[in-house]
Amino acid sequence: MDINVTFPEELLIAARETRETFSHLVMIYTLGHLYEQGKISSGIAASILNCNRQEFYRQLSEHGFSVIDLDPTELDAEAISSREIATRIRNS
Repeated sequence: MDINVTFPEELLIAARETRETFSHLVMIYTLGHLYEQGKISSGIAASILNCNRQEFYRQLSEHGFSVIDLDPTELDAEAISSREIATRIRNS
């Protein structure tokens, strides 16, 4: 199934983008929002973009999306784990 969305030509002119670049940007922003909302996986998004997950993550970051979405508790746990690993490495 294809979904077509029509944008006025003036938008391309104002954005100074080619049709191909603009179309790709719309796809990145759409997939990025769906990924952030947990509605699609990175694998599905990468498949749609015809790239691997690392490339999808790179493009997300390049366009201002968060690749890692941790709540504050998870972020604190990751920081503690990272410090513990760093301490073990220094002490070995």
